Amino acid sequence: MAGTARADDLTARTRIRDAAVARYGREGFGVGLRVIAEDAGVSAALILHHFGSKDGLRAACDAHVLAEIRQSKERALGAGSTQDVLLQLASMDEYAPLVGYALRSLQAGGDLARDFVEHFIADAEVYIAEAVDVGTMRPSRDEKARARYLTVQGLGALLLDMTLNPPADPTDVVSMLHGYRDRMMLPTVELFTHGLMTDNTMLDAYLLYVCDPPEAPDAARSA
Repeated sequence: MAGTARADDLTARTRIRDAAVARYGREGFGVGLRVIAEDAGVSAALILHHFGSKDGLRAACDAHVLAEIRQSKERALGAGSTQDVLLQLASMDEYAPLVGYALRSLQAGGDLARDFVEHFIADAEVYIAEAVDVGTMRPSRDEKARARYLTVQGLGALLLDMTLNPPADPTDVVSMLHGYRDRMMLPTVELFTHGLMTDNTMLDAYLLYVCDPPEAPDAARSA
């Protein structure tokens, strides 16, 4: 009986967290606990029992979203075949609540948003390093700076596109994500795959300009 009670407890906690991620992603963090409780089919008191407060629930949602996006990125960057990439694209809709949540966090601003982005960057450093190790991504002169740039560029582009091209229903994250994919996926993948410049002129000029430029990675020196 104790084991069953524990399993039910974990199921309720997961159901509450997932309901909160979905609702926050659609409507922002002003949503009250009673609304989330109704979505999850529980009482507001049970939310407080599991998470202590609304801030505690937000922290649990942050951790879940970061972990899920990290795993998705690792799979995408480590994709070993065209089929793997196609499967990633086909499963885009299931990640819509996570993307919506991330965007709402950025819109909310403040320390929680900054912490959220810093966690994104730290995770990016890890899965980019893994991609470099397996040979699906080129090494960088400054891996930390590249991880920060890619994170800020990716989140910023998505947030700006959502602002400029809002869906008819502002809570329809799936529609927003499909529109972003249709507008941005090809140029993004093409740029990441083939690069932009045809030679090193701009990079060489910049490295002459800065003091103590970082060394080229081994793969670049031997190329």
